[in-house]
Amino acid sequence: MKTMNDDILSRIKRSIESDLARLNEVMKQALSSSNPLLSQIVDYYLLTKGKQIRAILVLLAARMTGEVKEETIYGAAAVELLHNATLIHDDVVDESKLRRGRETLNAVWDNRVAVLAGDYFVSNVLRMALLTGETSVITVLGELGAVLAQGEIDQISVVQKKEIDEEAYFRVIRQKTASLFKVCMQIGALTAGATAEQQNALMCFGEKLGLCFQIRDDIFDYFDSKETGKTSGCDLKEGKVTLPLIYALTHGAEPERGEMAALIRKQELTGDDVCRLAEYAKKSGGIEYAESVMARLRDEAAEILRPFMPSDAATALLEVLDYTLERKK
Repeated sequence: MKTMNDDILSRIKRSIESDLARLNEVMKQALSSSNPLLSQIVDYYLLTKGKQIRAILVLLAARMTGEVKEETIYGAAAVELLHNATLIHDDVVDESKLRRGRETLNAVWDNRVAVLAGDYFVSNVLRMALLTGETSVITVLGELGAVLAQGEIDQISVVQKKEIDEEAYFRVIRQKTASLFKVCMQIGALTAGATAEQQNALMCFGEKLGLCFQIRDDIFDYFDSKETGKTSGCDLKEGKVTLPLIYALTHGAEPERGEMAALIRKQELTGDDVCRLAEYAKKSGGIEYAESVMARLRDEAAEILRPFMPSDAATALLEVLDYTLERKK
């Protein structure tokens, strides 16, 4: 069922419809192949290309600080392809069978084919970066790849060490999620000829938006939802302790807090264990705390856009920010 939040995103997309049409044309051309199997895989994947929020950020950042050029389109295509490559590889690592309501590439074919398809997307990221003609864009995308990989490795380390630490949590999500949002804003500004001051401001906005995006994703894990297509506790089953539970395990009342802290350190959690931890996080105020953190980050991000007002693009970015906080999937 379509929500008011979906309407907000649809309205934003309509305001940059021609740019998005050109973006999708460029992506389709970039991914075209004479290999029948690869063409089949690409066509299958692009049938559900997602909301394209990251590409939208590139386009809006460029509109707000100048204009969308062909170089901007190539930059937006690069970040969108990189994002999708990471999703394909993540599905292999997590052995996921569904993505965006459809079977994943590794479920339809196999892990080998999915990994190679992800690699094909990555190779096209490099092509798109080169087509921008901006050395700085190539540099930031190269650095981003390293940061994203480090974020994933850091998360594995945190899980293995059973760290229950808010600082460690933010370090991980700053790398594995917020870094991409930050670069989206940077590329949009760079290709539009923004000043260094404008670039820095928009990068800061992007990072705060990305943090909100991941916290909202993590909150989903504590609830069953037909909208998200995700069963509660998926992260917990993998040993990932996210912000709501971190808060509960550091601020909850004893003796239950000690019991839950011992439970999370078990080598393997049962379904009942996961349910107990999720319910403990909820009744201990973990969800409310995570939402309060998002609200603070939202206000800080909105303040960054104040010097860019009045601007249709800045207004749209504020709407993306609010969409992120209120989204249901």
